[in-house]
Order: sequence, then structure tokens, then C-alpha cells
Amino acid sequence: MFNYHKESTIMNIDRLVFAIAGFFILASLLLGYFVSPYWYLFAGFVGLNMFQAAFTGFCPLAKILKAAGVEPGNAFK
Repeated sequence: MFNYHKESTIMNIDRLVFAIAGFFILASLLLGYFVSPYWYLFAGFVGLNMFQAAFTGFCPLAKILKAAGVEPGNAFK
């Protein structure tokens, strides 16, 4: 019925970067609302880093994950 491939469920660097960045943005928005508006700066930092990575291909989190031995995806080879 469903066609699941092993490759589609593996968390590579690309998927981890998206997942971690999304978590950081959501967490900082919640912290900004409930704790202090200064947390919105962290959401802005993560968004700005994602924006520059789209053009330069440099992502600090991807470098850390690559050094940790996580398999790269197509974006961060």
C-alpha cells in the first residue's frame, strides 16, 4: 500500500538542519512570547543563518553534523 524506502527515512545532514532550525525557531518564538521578547532575536539569527546558507552553502550546523559523522544529503556535500 505505502511505498517506504529505507533512503527516505534516513536522517541526513539536510533533514537534520531543517529539523533543528525549525525547532530552534519555534522554541524561540514560544520563549519570546512567554518569557522575554529578547528571544525573538534568536529566531531572527536562525532565520538569517538559513538565508545566508541558501546563497553561500556555508552552514555551521552542517559542519558540526558532518564532523560528527552524519551522512550528508544533496545540499551539504
